[in-house]
Amino acid sequence: MKNKKLQAVIANTAIGVVSLIAIIPILLIVINAFKTGAESSSMGFALPKTFHFDNFSTVIEKGKLGHSFLNSFAYSGISALFCILFSSMAAFALSRNRSRLNRLLYFFLILGIALPLNYFTLIDVMKWTELMNTRAGIIVLYMVTQIPFSVFILFGFIGGVPKELDEAGVIDGCGPVRLYFSVIFPVLQPAAVTVFILAFLNTWNEFLLPLYYLNSAQKWPMTLAVYNFFGQFQQSWNLVSADIILTILPVLIVYLLGQRFIIAGMTSGSVKG
Repeated sequence: MKNKKLQAVIANTAIGVVSLIAIIPILLIVINAFKTGAESSSMGFALPKTFHFDNFSTVIEKGKLGHSFLNSFAYSGISALFCILFSSMAAFALSRNRSRLNRLLYFFLILGIALPLNYFTLIDVMKWTELMNTRAGIIVLYMVTQIPFSVFILFGFIGGVPKELDEAGVIDGCGPVRLYFSVIFPVLQPAAVTVFILAFLNTWNEFLLPLYYLNSAQKWPMTLAVYNFFGQFQQSWNLVSADIILTILPVLIVYLLGQRFIIAGMTSGSVKG
């Protein structure tokens, strides 16, 4: 009994320390986002004398964040939707027909989780396909970089779906396409929502792909807009802090709304594989 109590105290202390380490930078950013430029120069934890909410409107106007927000939203949303569609179709085919070739293809796909992206070779591919510096090109890049992990999650989940559903669908006259969209895909809701949220969050926070493959500021997502804004106003920590808050706020909202789906999808995928 004493050992269990001691383990609980150690575990709670460790959780408290980790939570404190995680929350200190966020607290520092939030406090300084409402200060004047002079008050925020030291980036301290002292509360502002007056809360300056106009810092956020200044950032939106000077940083042109409205345009970048729409770009990020479009890139993240569209790439995540296509990622779900193609990943689930691939996972369905690979899971239901486990031949040697399909097993090889599955391991080839999930190898992309560990392998680093070769940015310089990819530049030639983007130029050859005429997708360089285009919105369609960056959406394709975001989608394909999320596919390996998405296939891994959906493959495990589909493995736990009873094959009797397939047989019932075939008896009712379903072909492969109708079987997938009418029978299998509706069952994938927990894993599909998990894949969408993870793909959306990863895409929203991605920095290097638009830096290399988007040369026009009009097509930049939020991450590059923040980088550019920091370069111009690096002495105004109040504006930089407000800029960071506006950037992470959509991600935080999506995560809070979908965290229970993430846990459910990851758990079911890991158990049913």
